Amino acid sequence: MPEHVRLARAGRRVDWKRSFFIVLGLALFVGVLVSPPWPGAVDPAGETFELTREGKASVALFLLALVWWVFEVVPIGVTAIAIGVAQALLLIRPAKVAFGDFMEPSVWFIIGSLVIGMVFTRTGLTKRMAYRVLVLVGERTSMIYLGCFVMTAAMTHIMAHTAVAAAVFPLLMAIYSLYADDEKPTRFGKGLFIGMAFVAGAGSIVTLLGAARGAVAIGFYNDIAGREVPFFELTWYMFPVGWVMVFLLWGFCMVFFPPEQKTIPGLRERARHLHSRLGPISWNEILALVIVLATVGVMMARSFVPALEPLNKSAIILVSTILFFLLKILTIDDLEQIPWNIVLLFGGAMSIGLCMWQTGAASWMAVHWLVLFNQAPWFVFVMGVALFVLVMTNVIMNVAAIAICLPVALVIAGYLGVAPEVILYASLVSAGMPFLLLVGAAPNAIAYGSGQFTSGEFFKAGIPASILLMIVLGFFVWLIWPLMGMPILAG
Repeated sequence: MPEHVRLARAGRRVDWKRSFFIVLGLALFVGVLVSPPWPGAVDPAGETFELTREGKASVALFLLALVWWVFEVVPIGVTAIAIGVAQALLLIRPAKVAFGDFMEPSVWFIIGSLVIGMVFTRTGLTKRMAYRVLVLVGERTSMIYLGCFVMTAAMTHIMAHTAVAAAVFPLLMAIYSLYADDEKPTRFGKGLFIGMAFVAGAGSIVTLLGAARGAVAIGFYNDIAGREVPFFELTWYMFPVGWVMVFLLWGFCMVFFPPEQKTIPGLRERARHLHSRLGPISWNEILALVIVLATVGVMMARSFVPALEPLNKSAIILVSTILFFLLKILTIDDLEQIPWNIVLLFGGAMSIGLCMWQTGAASWMAVHWLVLFNQAPWFVFVMGVALFVLVMTNVIMNVAAIAICLPVALVIAGYLGVAPEVILYASLVSAGMPFLLLVGAAPNAIAYGSGQFTSGEFFKAGIPASILLMIVLGFFVWLIWPLMGMPILAG
């Protein structure tokens, strides 16, 4: 035998599926970029919305990001970086603006929310709460689904759904650890975390405290329709929609993600035992809980106390981050554990969303879509508005989707004799539940951190969930809301 045996280098395996979607994204990008100028959009008032070179380039970039995000050809955070790079190199927007969007206050709010979730885990509060929940809901996996979903949705009535998702996420991870010994994806894991993301959106539509989109939409409504919306009027109409969706999404998860085990024998007793082993609540747990509750309290008070209204919610939540480190509840090692992939994802989402808004591409798309329903029956028009908002809120932040679509829709509604109220509430329902893409809402991206599903799996689950949402919304628009006193036709 020879003294040295040279082994042949193993051939590099080509991932043809990944290669295909890389090329597809680039092909769509280049195809739109070099295509001839697209025709302008004309609204019913005769105003023309031209699609500029920058606007067309932003559409091209959006299609590239969409394909790469859905099929994860590179880490989702890397695709987000590519969004900023492309804007700067192709002169779509100045580099300072494109990359500056990655540090928008909304992105910092997500960082603060993630830190709160980390604190719950580090101090042991997560396990303490998780074991209590399991003792309450019992050993049936269907009831674990329901208990977790109801808890998540209820919390979004009093605090932002991003903060809720960040707080609930480690709790669900602790619960899941009692279901499976390893982190290998399971149907139960997919249903638990995807369901959490979905119901966080469903619960957040019920009050103005669940998300910023409600206040923005009401602002436009007041300016255009000239009417005020009382705080509890929104809850009156949105509560039944939100909670019908919560329970339907529970059933959805039971059908599409049926747990491998119907029960976990001995789980309740095990949870009791594990809870007792935690011992009395520690000083760090008490301190962390006080800080979090105070932070949530101040953010809630902004809606009721005029003096607090100017305070930025991102700055408020970041005060808690500073306090966690000042009081040594967290250390530098914890800071390095922040999931920057998710932070970059939302930075990229902000950048492409604002890019489409500022270049006029989003307005051009809104007018082109909504004028299709200019002569349609009122129900078709309302559902057409809701569908457009649903699509847009999956690709740009829901506040921007509302800001783009609602003013145009309210103007067209006047020509069709449709009451502005039904446009407002239908838009808020669909804006609150982006079930297709991780960038649609922060809870989607936070749930992704579980490692239980891919962005493609989330997208596949989101298609039937979105169809379910539109059916429920149609039922409320056609029958339930009129019975509750909502005006449908103007005059």
